[in-house]
Amino acid sequence: MNRTGSQEFARSAALEKRNTILRKGITYIFLFLWAIIVLFPFYWMILTSFKTYSTYNSEFIPKLYTLSPTLENYTNAFTAVPLARYFFNTVIYACVTTALMVIVAVLAAYAFARMSFPGKNILFTAFLSLMMIPAELVIITNFVTITEWNLRNSFAGLILPSVVSVFYIYLLKENFEQVPNELYLAAKTDGTSDLRYLMKVMIPICRPTITTIVILKIIECWNAYVWPRLITDNQLYFLVSNGIQEIRENGFGRENIPAMMAAVVVISIPLIILFLIFHKRIMEGVSRGGTKGI
Repeated sequence: MNRTGSQEFARSAALEKRNTILRKGITYIFLFLWAIIVLFPFYWMILTSFKTYSTYNSEFIPKLYTLSPTLENYTNAFTAVPLARYFFNTVIYACVTTALMVIVAVLAAYAFARMSFPGKNILFTAFLSLMMIPAELVIITNFVTITEWNLRNSFAGLILPSVVSVFYIYLLKENFEQVPNELYLAAKTDGTSDLRYLMKVMIPICRPTITTIVILKIIECWNAYVWPRLITDNQLYFLVSNGIQEIRENGFGRENIPAMMAAVVVISIPLIILFLIFHKRIMEGVSRGGTKGI
């Protein structure tokens, strides 16, 4: 019986091991195929950017390779329109907007998370309700306001509507509330001001979430299209997202797809590098924002 039981156990263990290997194999195959599906558009974009205009148009059936790569499209991307200026404008817009937004979000989140004042919960509920308003209505309101203030075609007009983010304030408030209240009470007993407690305790503890907010906001600003396109019609204030449309309309034209792809690659590289460097921090910050406890 013992030997029979041992044999049954060994067969059961071997069967379970084979099933585990089979499940992992199927999972990895599925993930591999899914990765190909997701990454293929990026590969096709980069490949097309290295093809000449004549080569691309002569391919009746598109090829997945090129025997005569060229950098001419990348040169054209910077000469057809002032793409370097668009990069500079976007960097200014992204950095200033993100800095102001983080300051507003940190102060607002701290006030809702730690400070006591009449009607705080009602005010925060009303604040959250703003997330229910369609973005189109907000854009219309912002456009009317910026136009009445004569801030069209200016960095102030681009930046001001993006300074406040209800979602980021909510995310940071939830993270601040995870910090034990005993630390706050002890700091107040020692005579520490709220601003000093925020700078010395809350921000260092919640740095992963703040870092995540900064990265996500930069990506959001870099990809902004509708608002910059609506509020600016002067090339001096165009961003890279508007530069793509400018290239298409007044640069190479609609038919020069390789040159367009080269411009898209150039514009996408900073975001890809940013994400590859900080993707772990983004996941860490998001998970901390939705999990109780430090």
